[in-house]
Amino acid sequence: MLTRRDILTWTMTAGVTSAAMPTWPRSALEVAAGLPIVDTNISLFRWPFRRLPFDTPNLLVQKLRSLGIVQGWAASFEGILHRDISGVNQRLAEVCRAWAELVPIGSINPAVPGWEKDLHRCISEYNMPGVRLYPSYHGYTLDDPRFVRLLQHAAQAGRFIQIAVAMEDQRTQNTLLRVSDVDPGPLIKLMPGIENARVQILNHNLRPDLLQQLGTTPGVFFDTARVEGTDGIPRLVNNVASERVLFGSHAPFLIPEASLIRVHESDKLDEASLVRVLSDNAALLLAEK
Repeated sequence: MLTRRDILTWTMTAGVTSAAMPTWPRSALEVAAGLPIVDTNISLFRWPFRRLPFDTPNLLVQKLRSLGIVQGWAASFEGILHRDISGVNQRLAEVCRAWAELVPIGSINPAVPGWEKDLHRCISEYNMPGVRLYPSYHGYTLDDPRFVRLLQHAAQAGRFIQIAVAMEDQRTQNTLLRVSDVDPGPLIKLMPGIENARVQILNHNLRPDLLQQLGTTPGVFFDTARVEGTDGIPRLVNNVASERVLFGSHAPFLIPEASLIRVHESDKLDEASLVRVLSDNAALLLAEK
């Protein structure tokens, strides 16, 4: 039986193969060791409120490589508080061009005039496959007409949207900047009416009834960053279907090993589901561009 120590050892020495472990049965560890893992939820540059480990592109890419993560969908922490979103996305695109592992995910703030131009640049100039939104920090909800227009524009352009439900536990937030988690509930009625709309919900910790409703809503996907417990990811897969769950770590805010451990520790995911979560679903979402 694989132990937590086994998994931690693997995450620090990615590339272990089943040939090196002949006495172990085919397991989550062995399957993952041969997979090109895709992390759909990472961020570059500095978190505004404190320094984080691996908060430079070089260090973060090295960490991804050490864990066997071959691709990271990278947004910018600057997109949370900076008003010059155009500059934020330009810097992100320039940095990502230097690293084959990094896929740039632009930031858009539909509460700021001119967001349409920012979206157009993300698509036409930087060829970004999607954009990431921070509604709680930017002061709008998902039933806001500005968000609806943004979702329509992205769908028409064949781009997906990522919505950060939370970036930080409310208990540890700066006292001068308290933000609540985003309510993704409006997506239940909104998504079926927008053809080709695709939304990935990041950093979620949703109540079961809402998760179940969103899990049957067309075009809604989920990440694994804040899924708790060793059986949390299998429960998520069972509630929303494995085709809708994509691996995401919320690195460097969270330690990427944590999400990998939660995936690997569970013996309740079959091999096909594990492959979908760690790799295939992300490839399919990118291919739909």
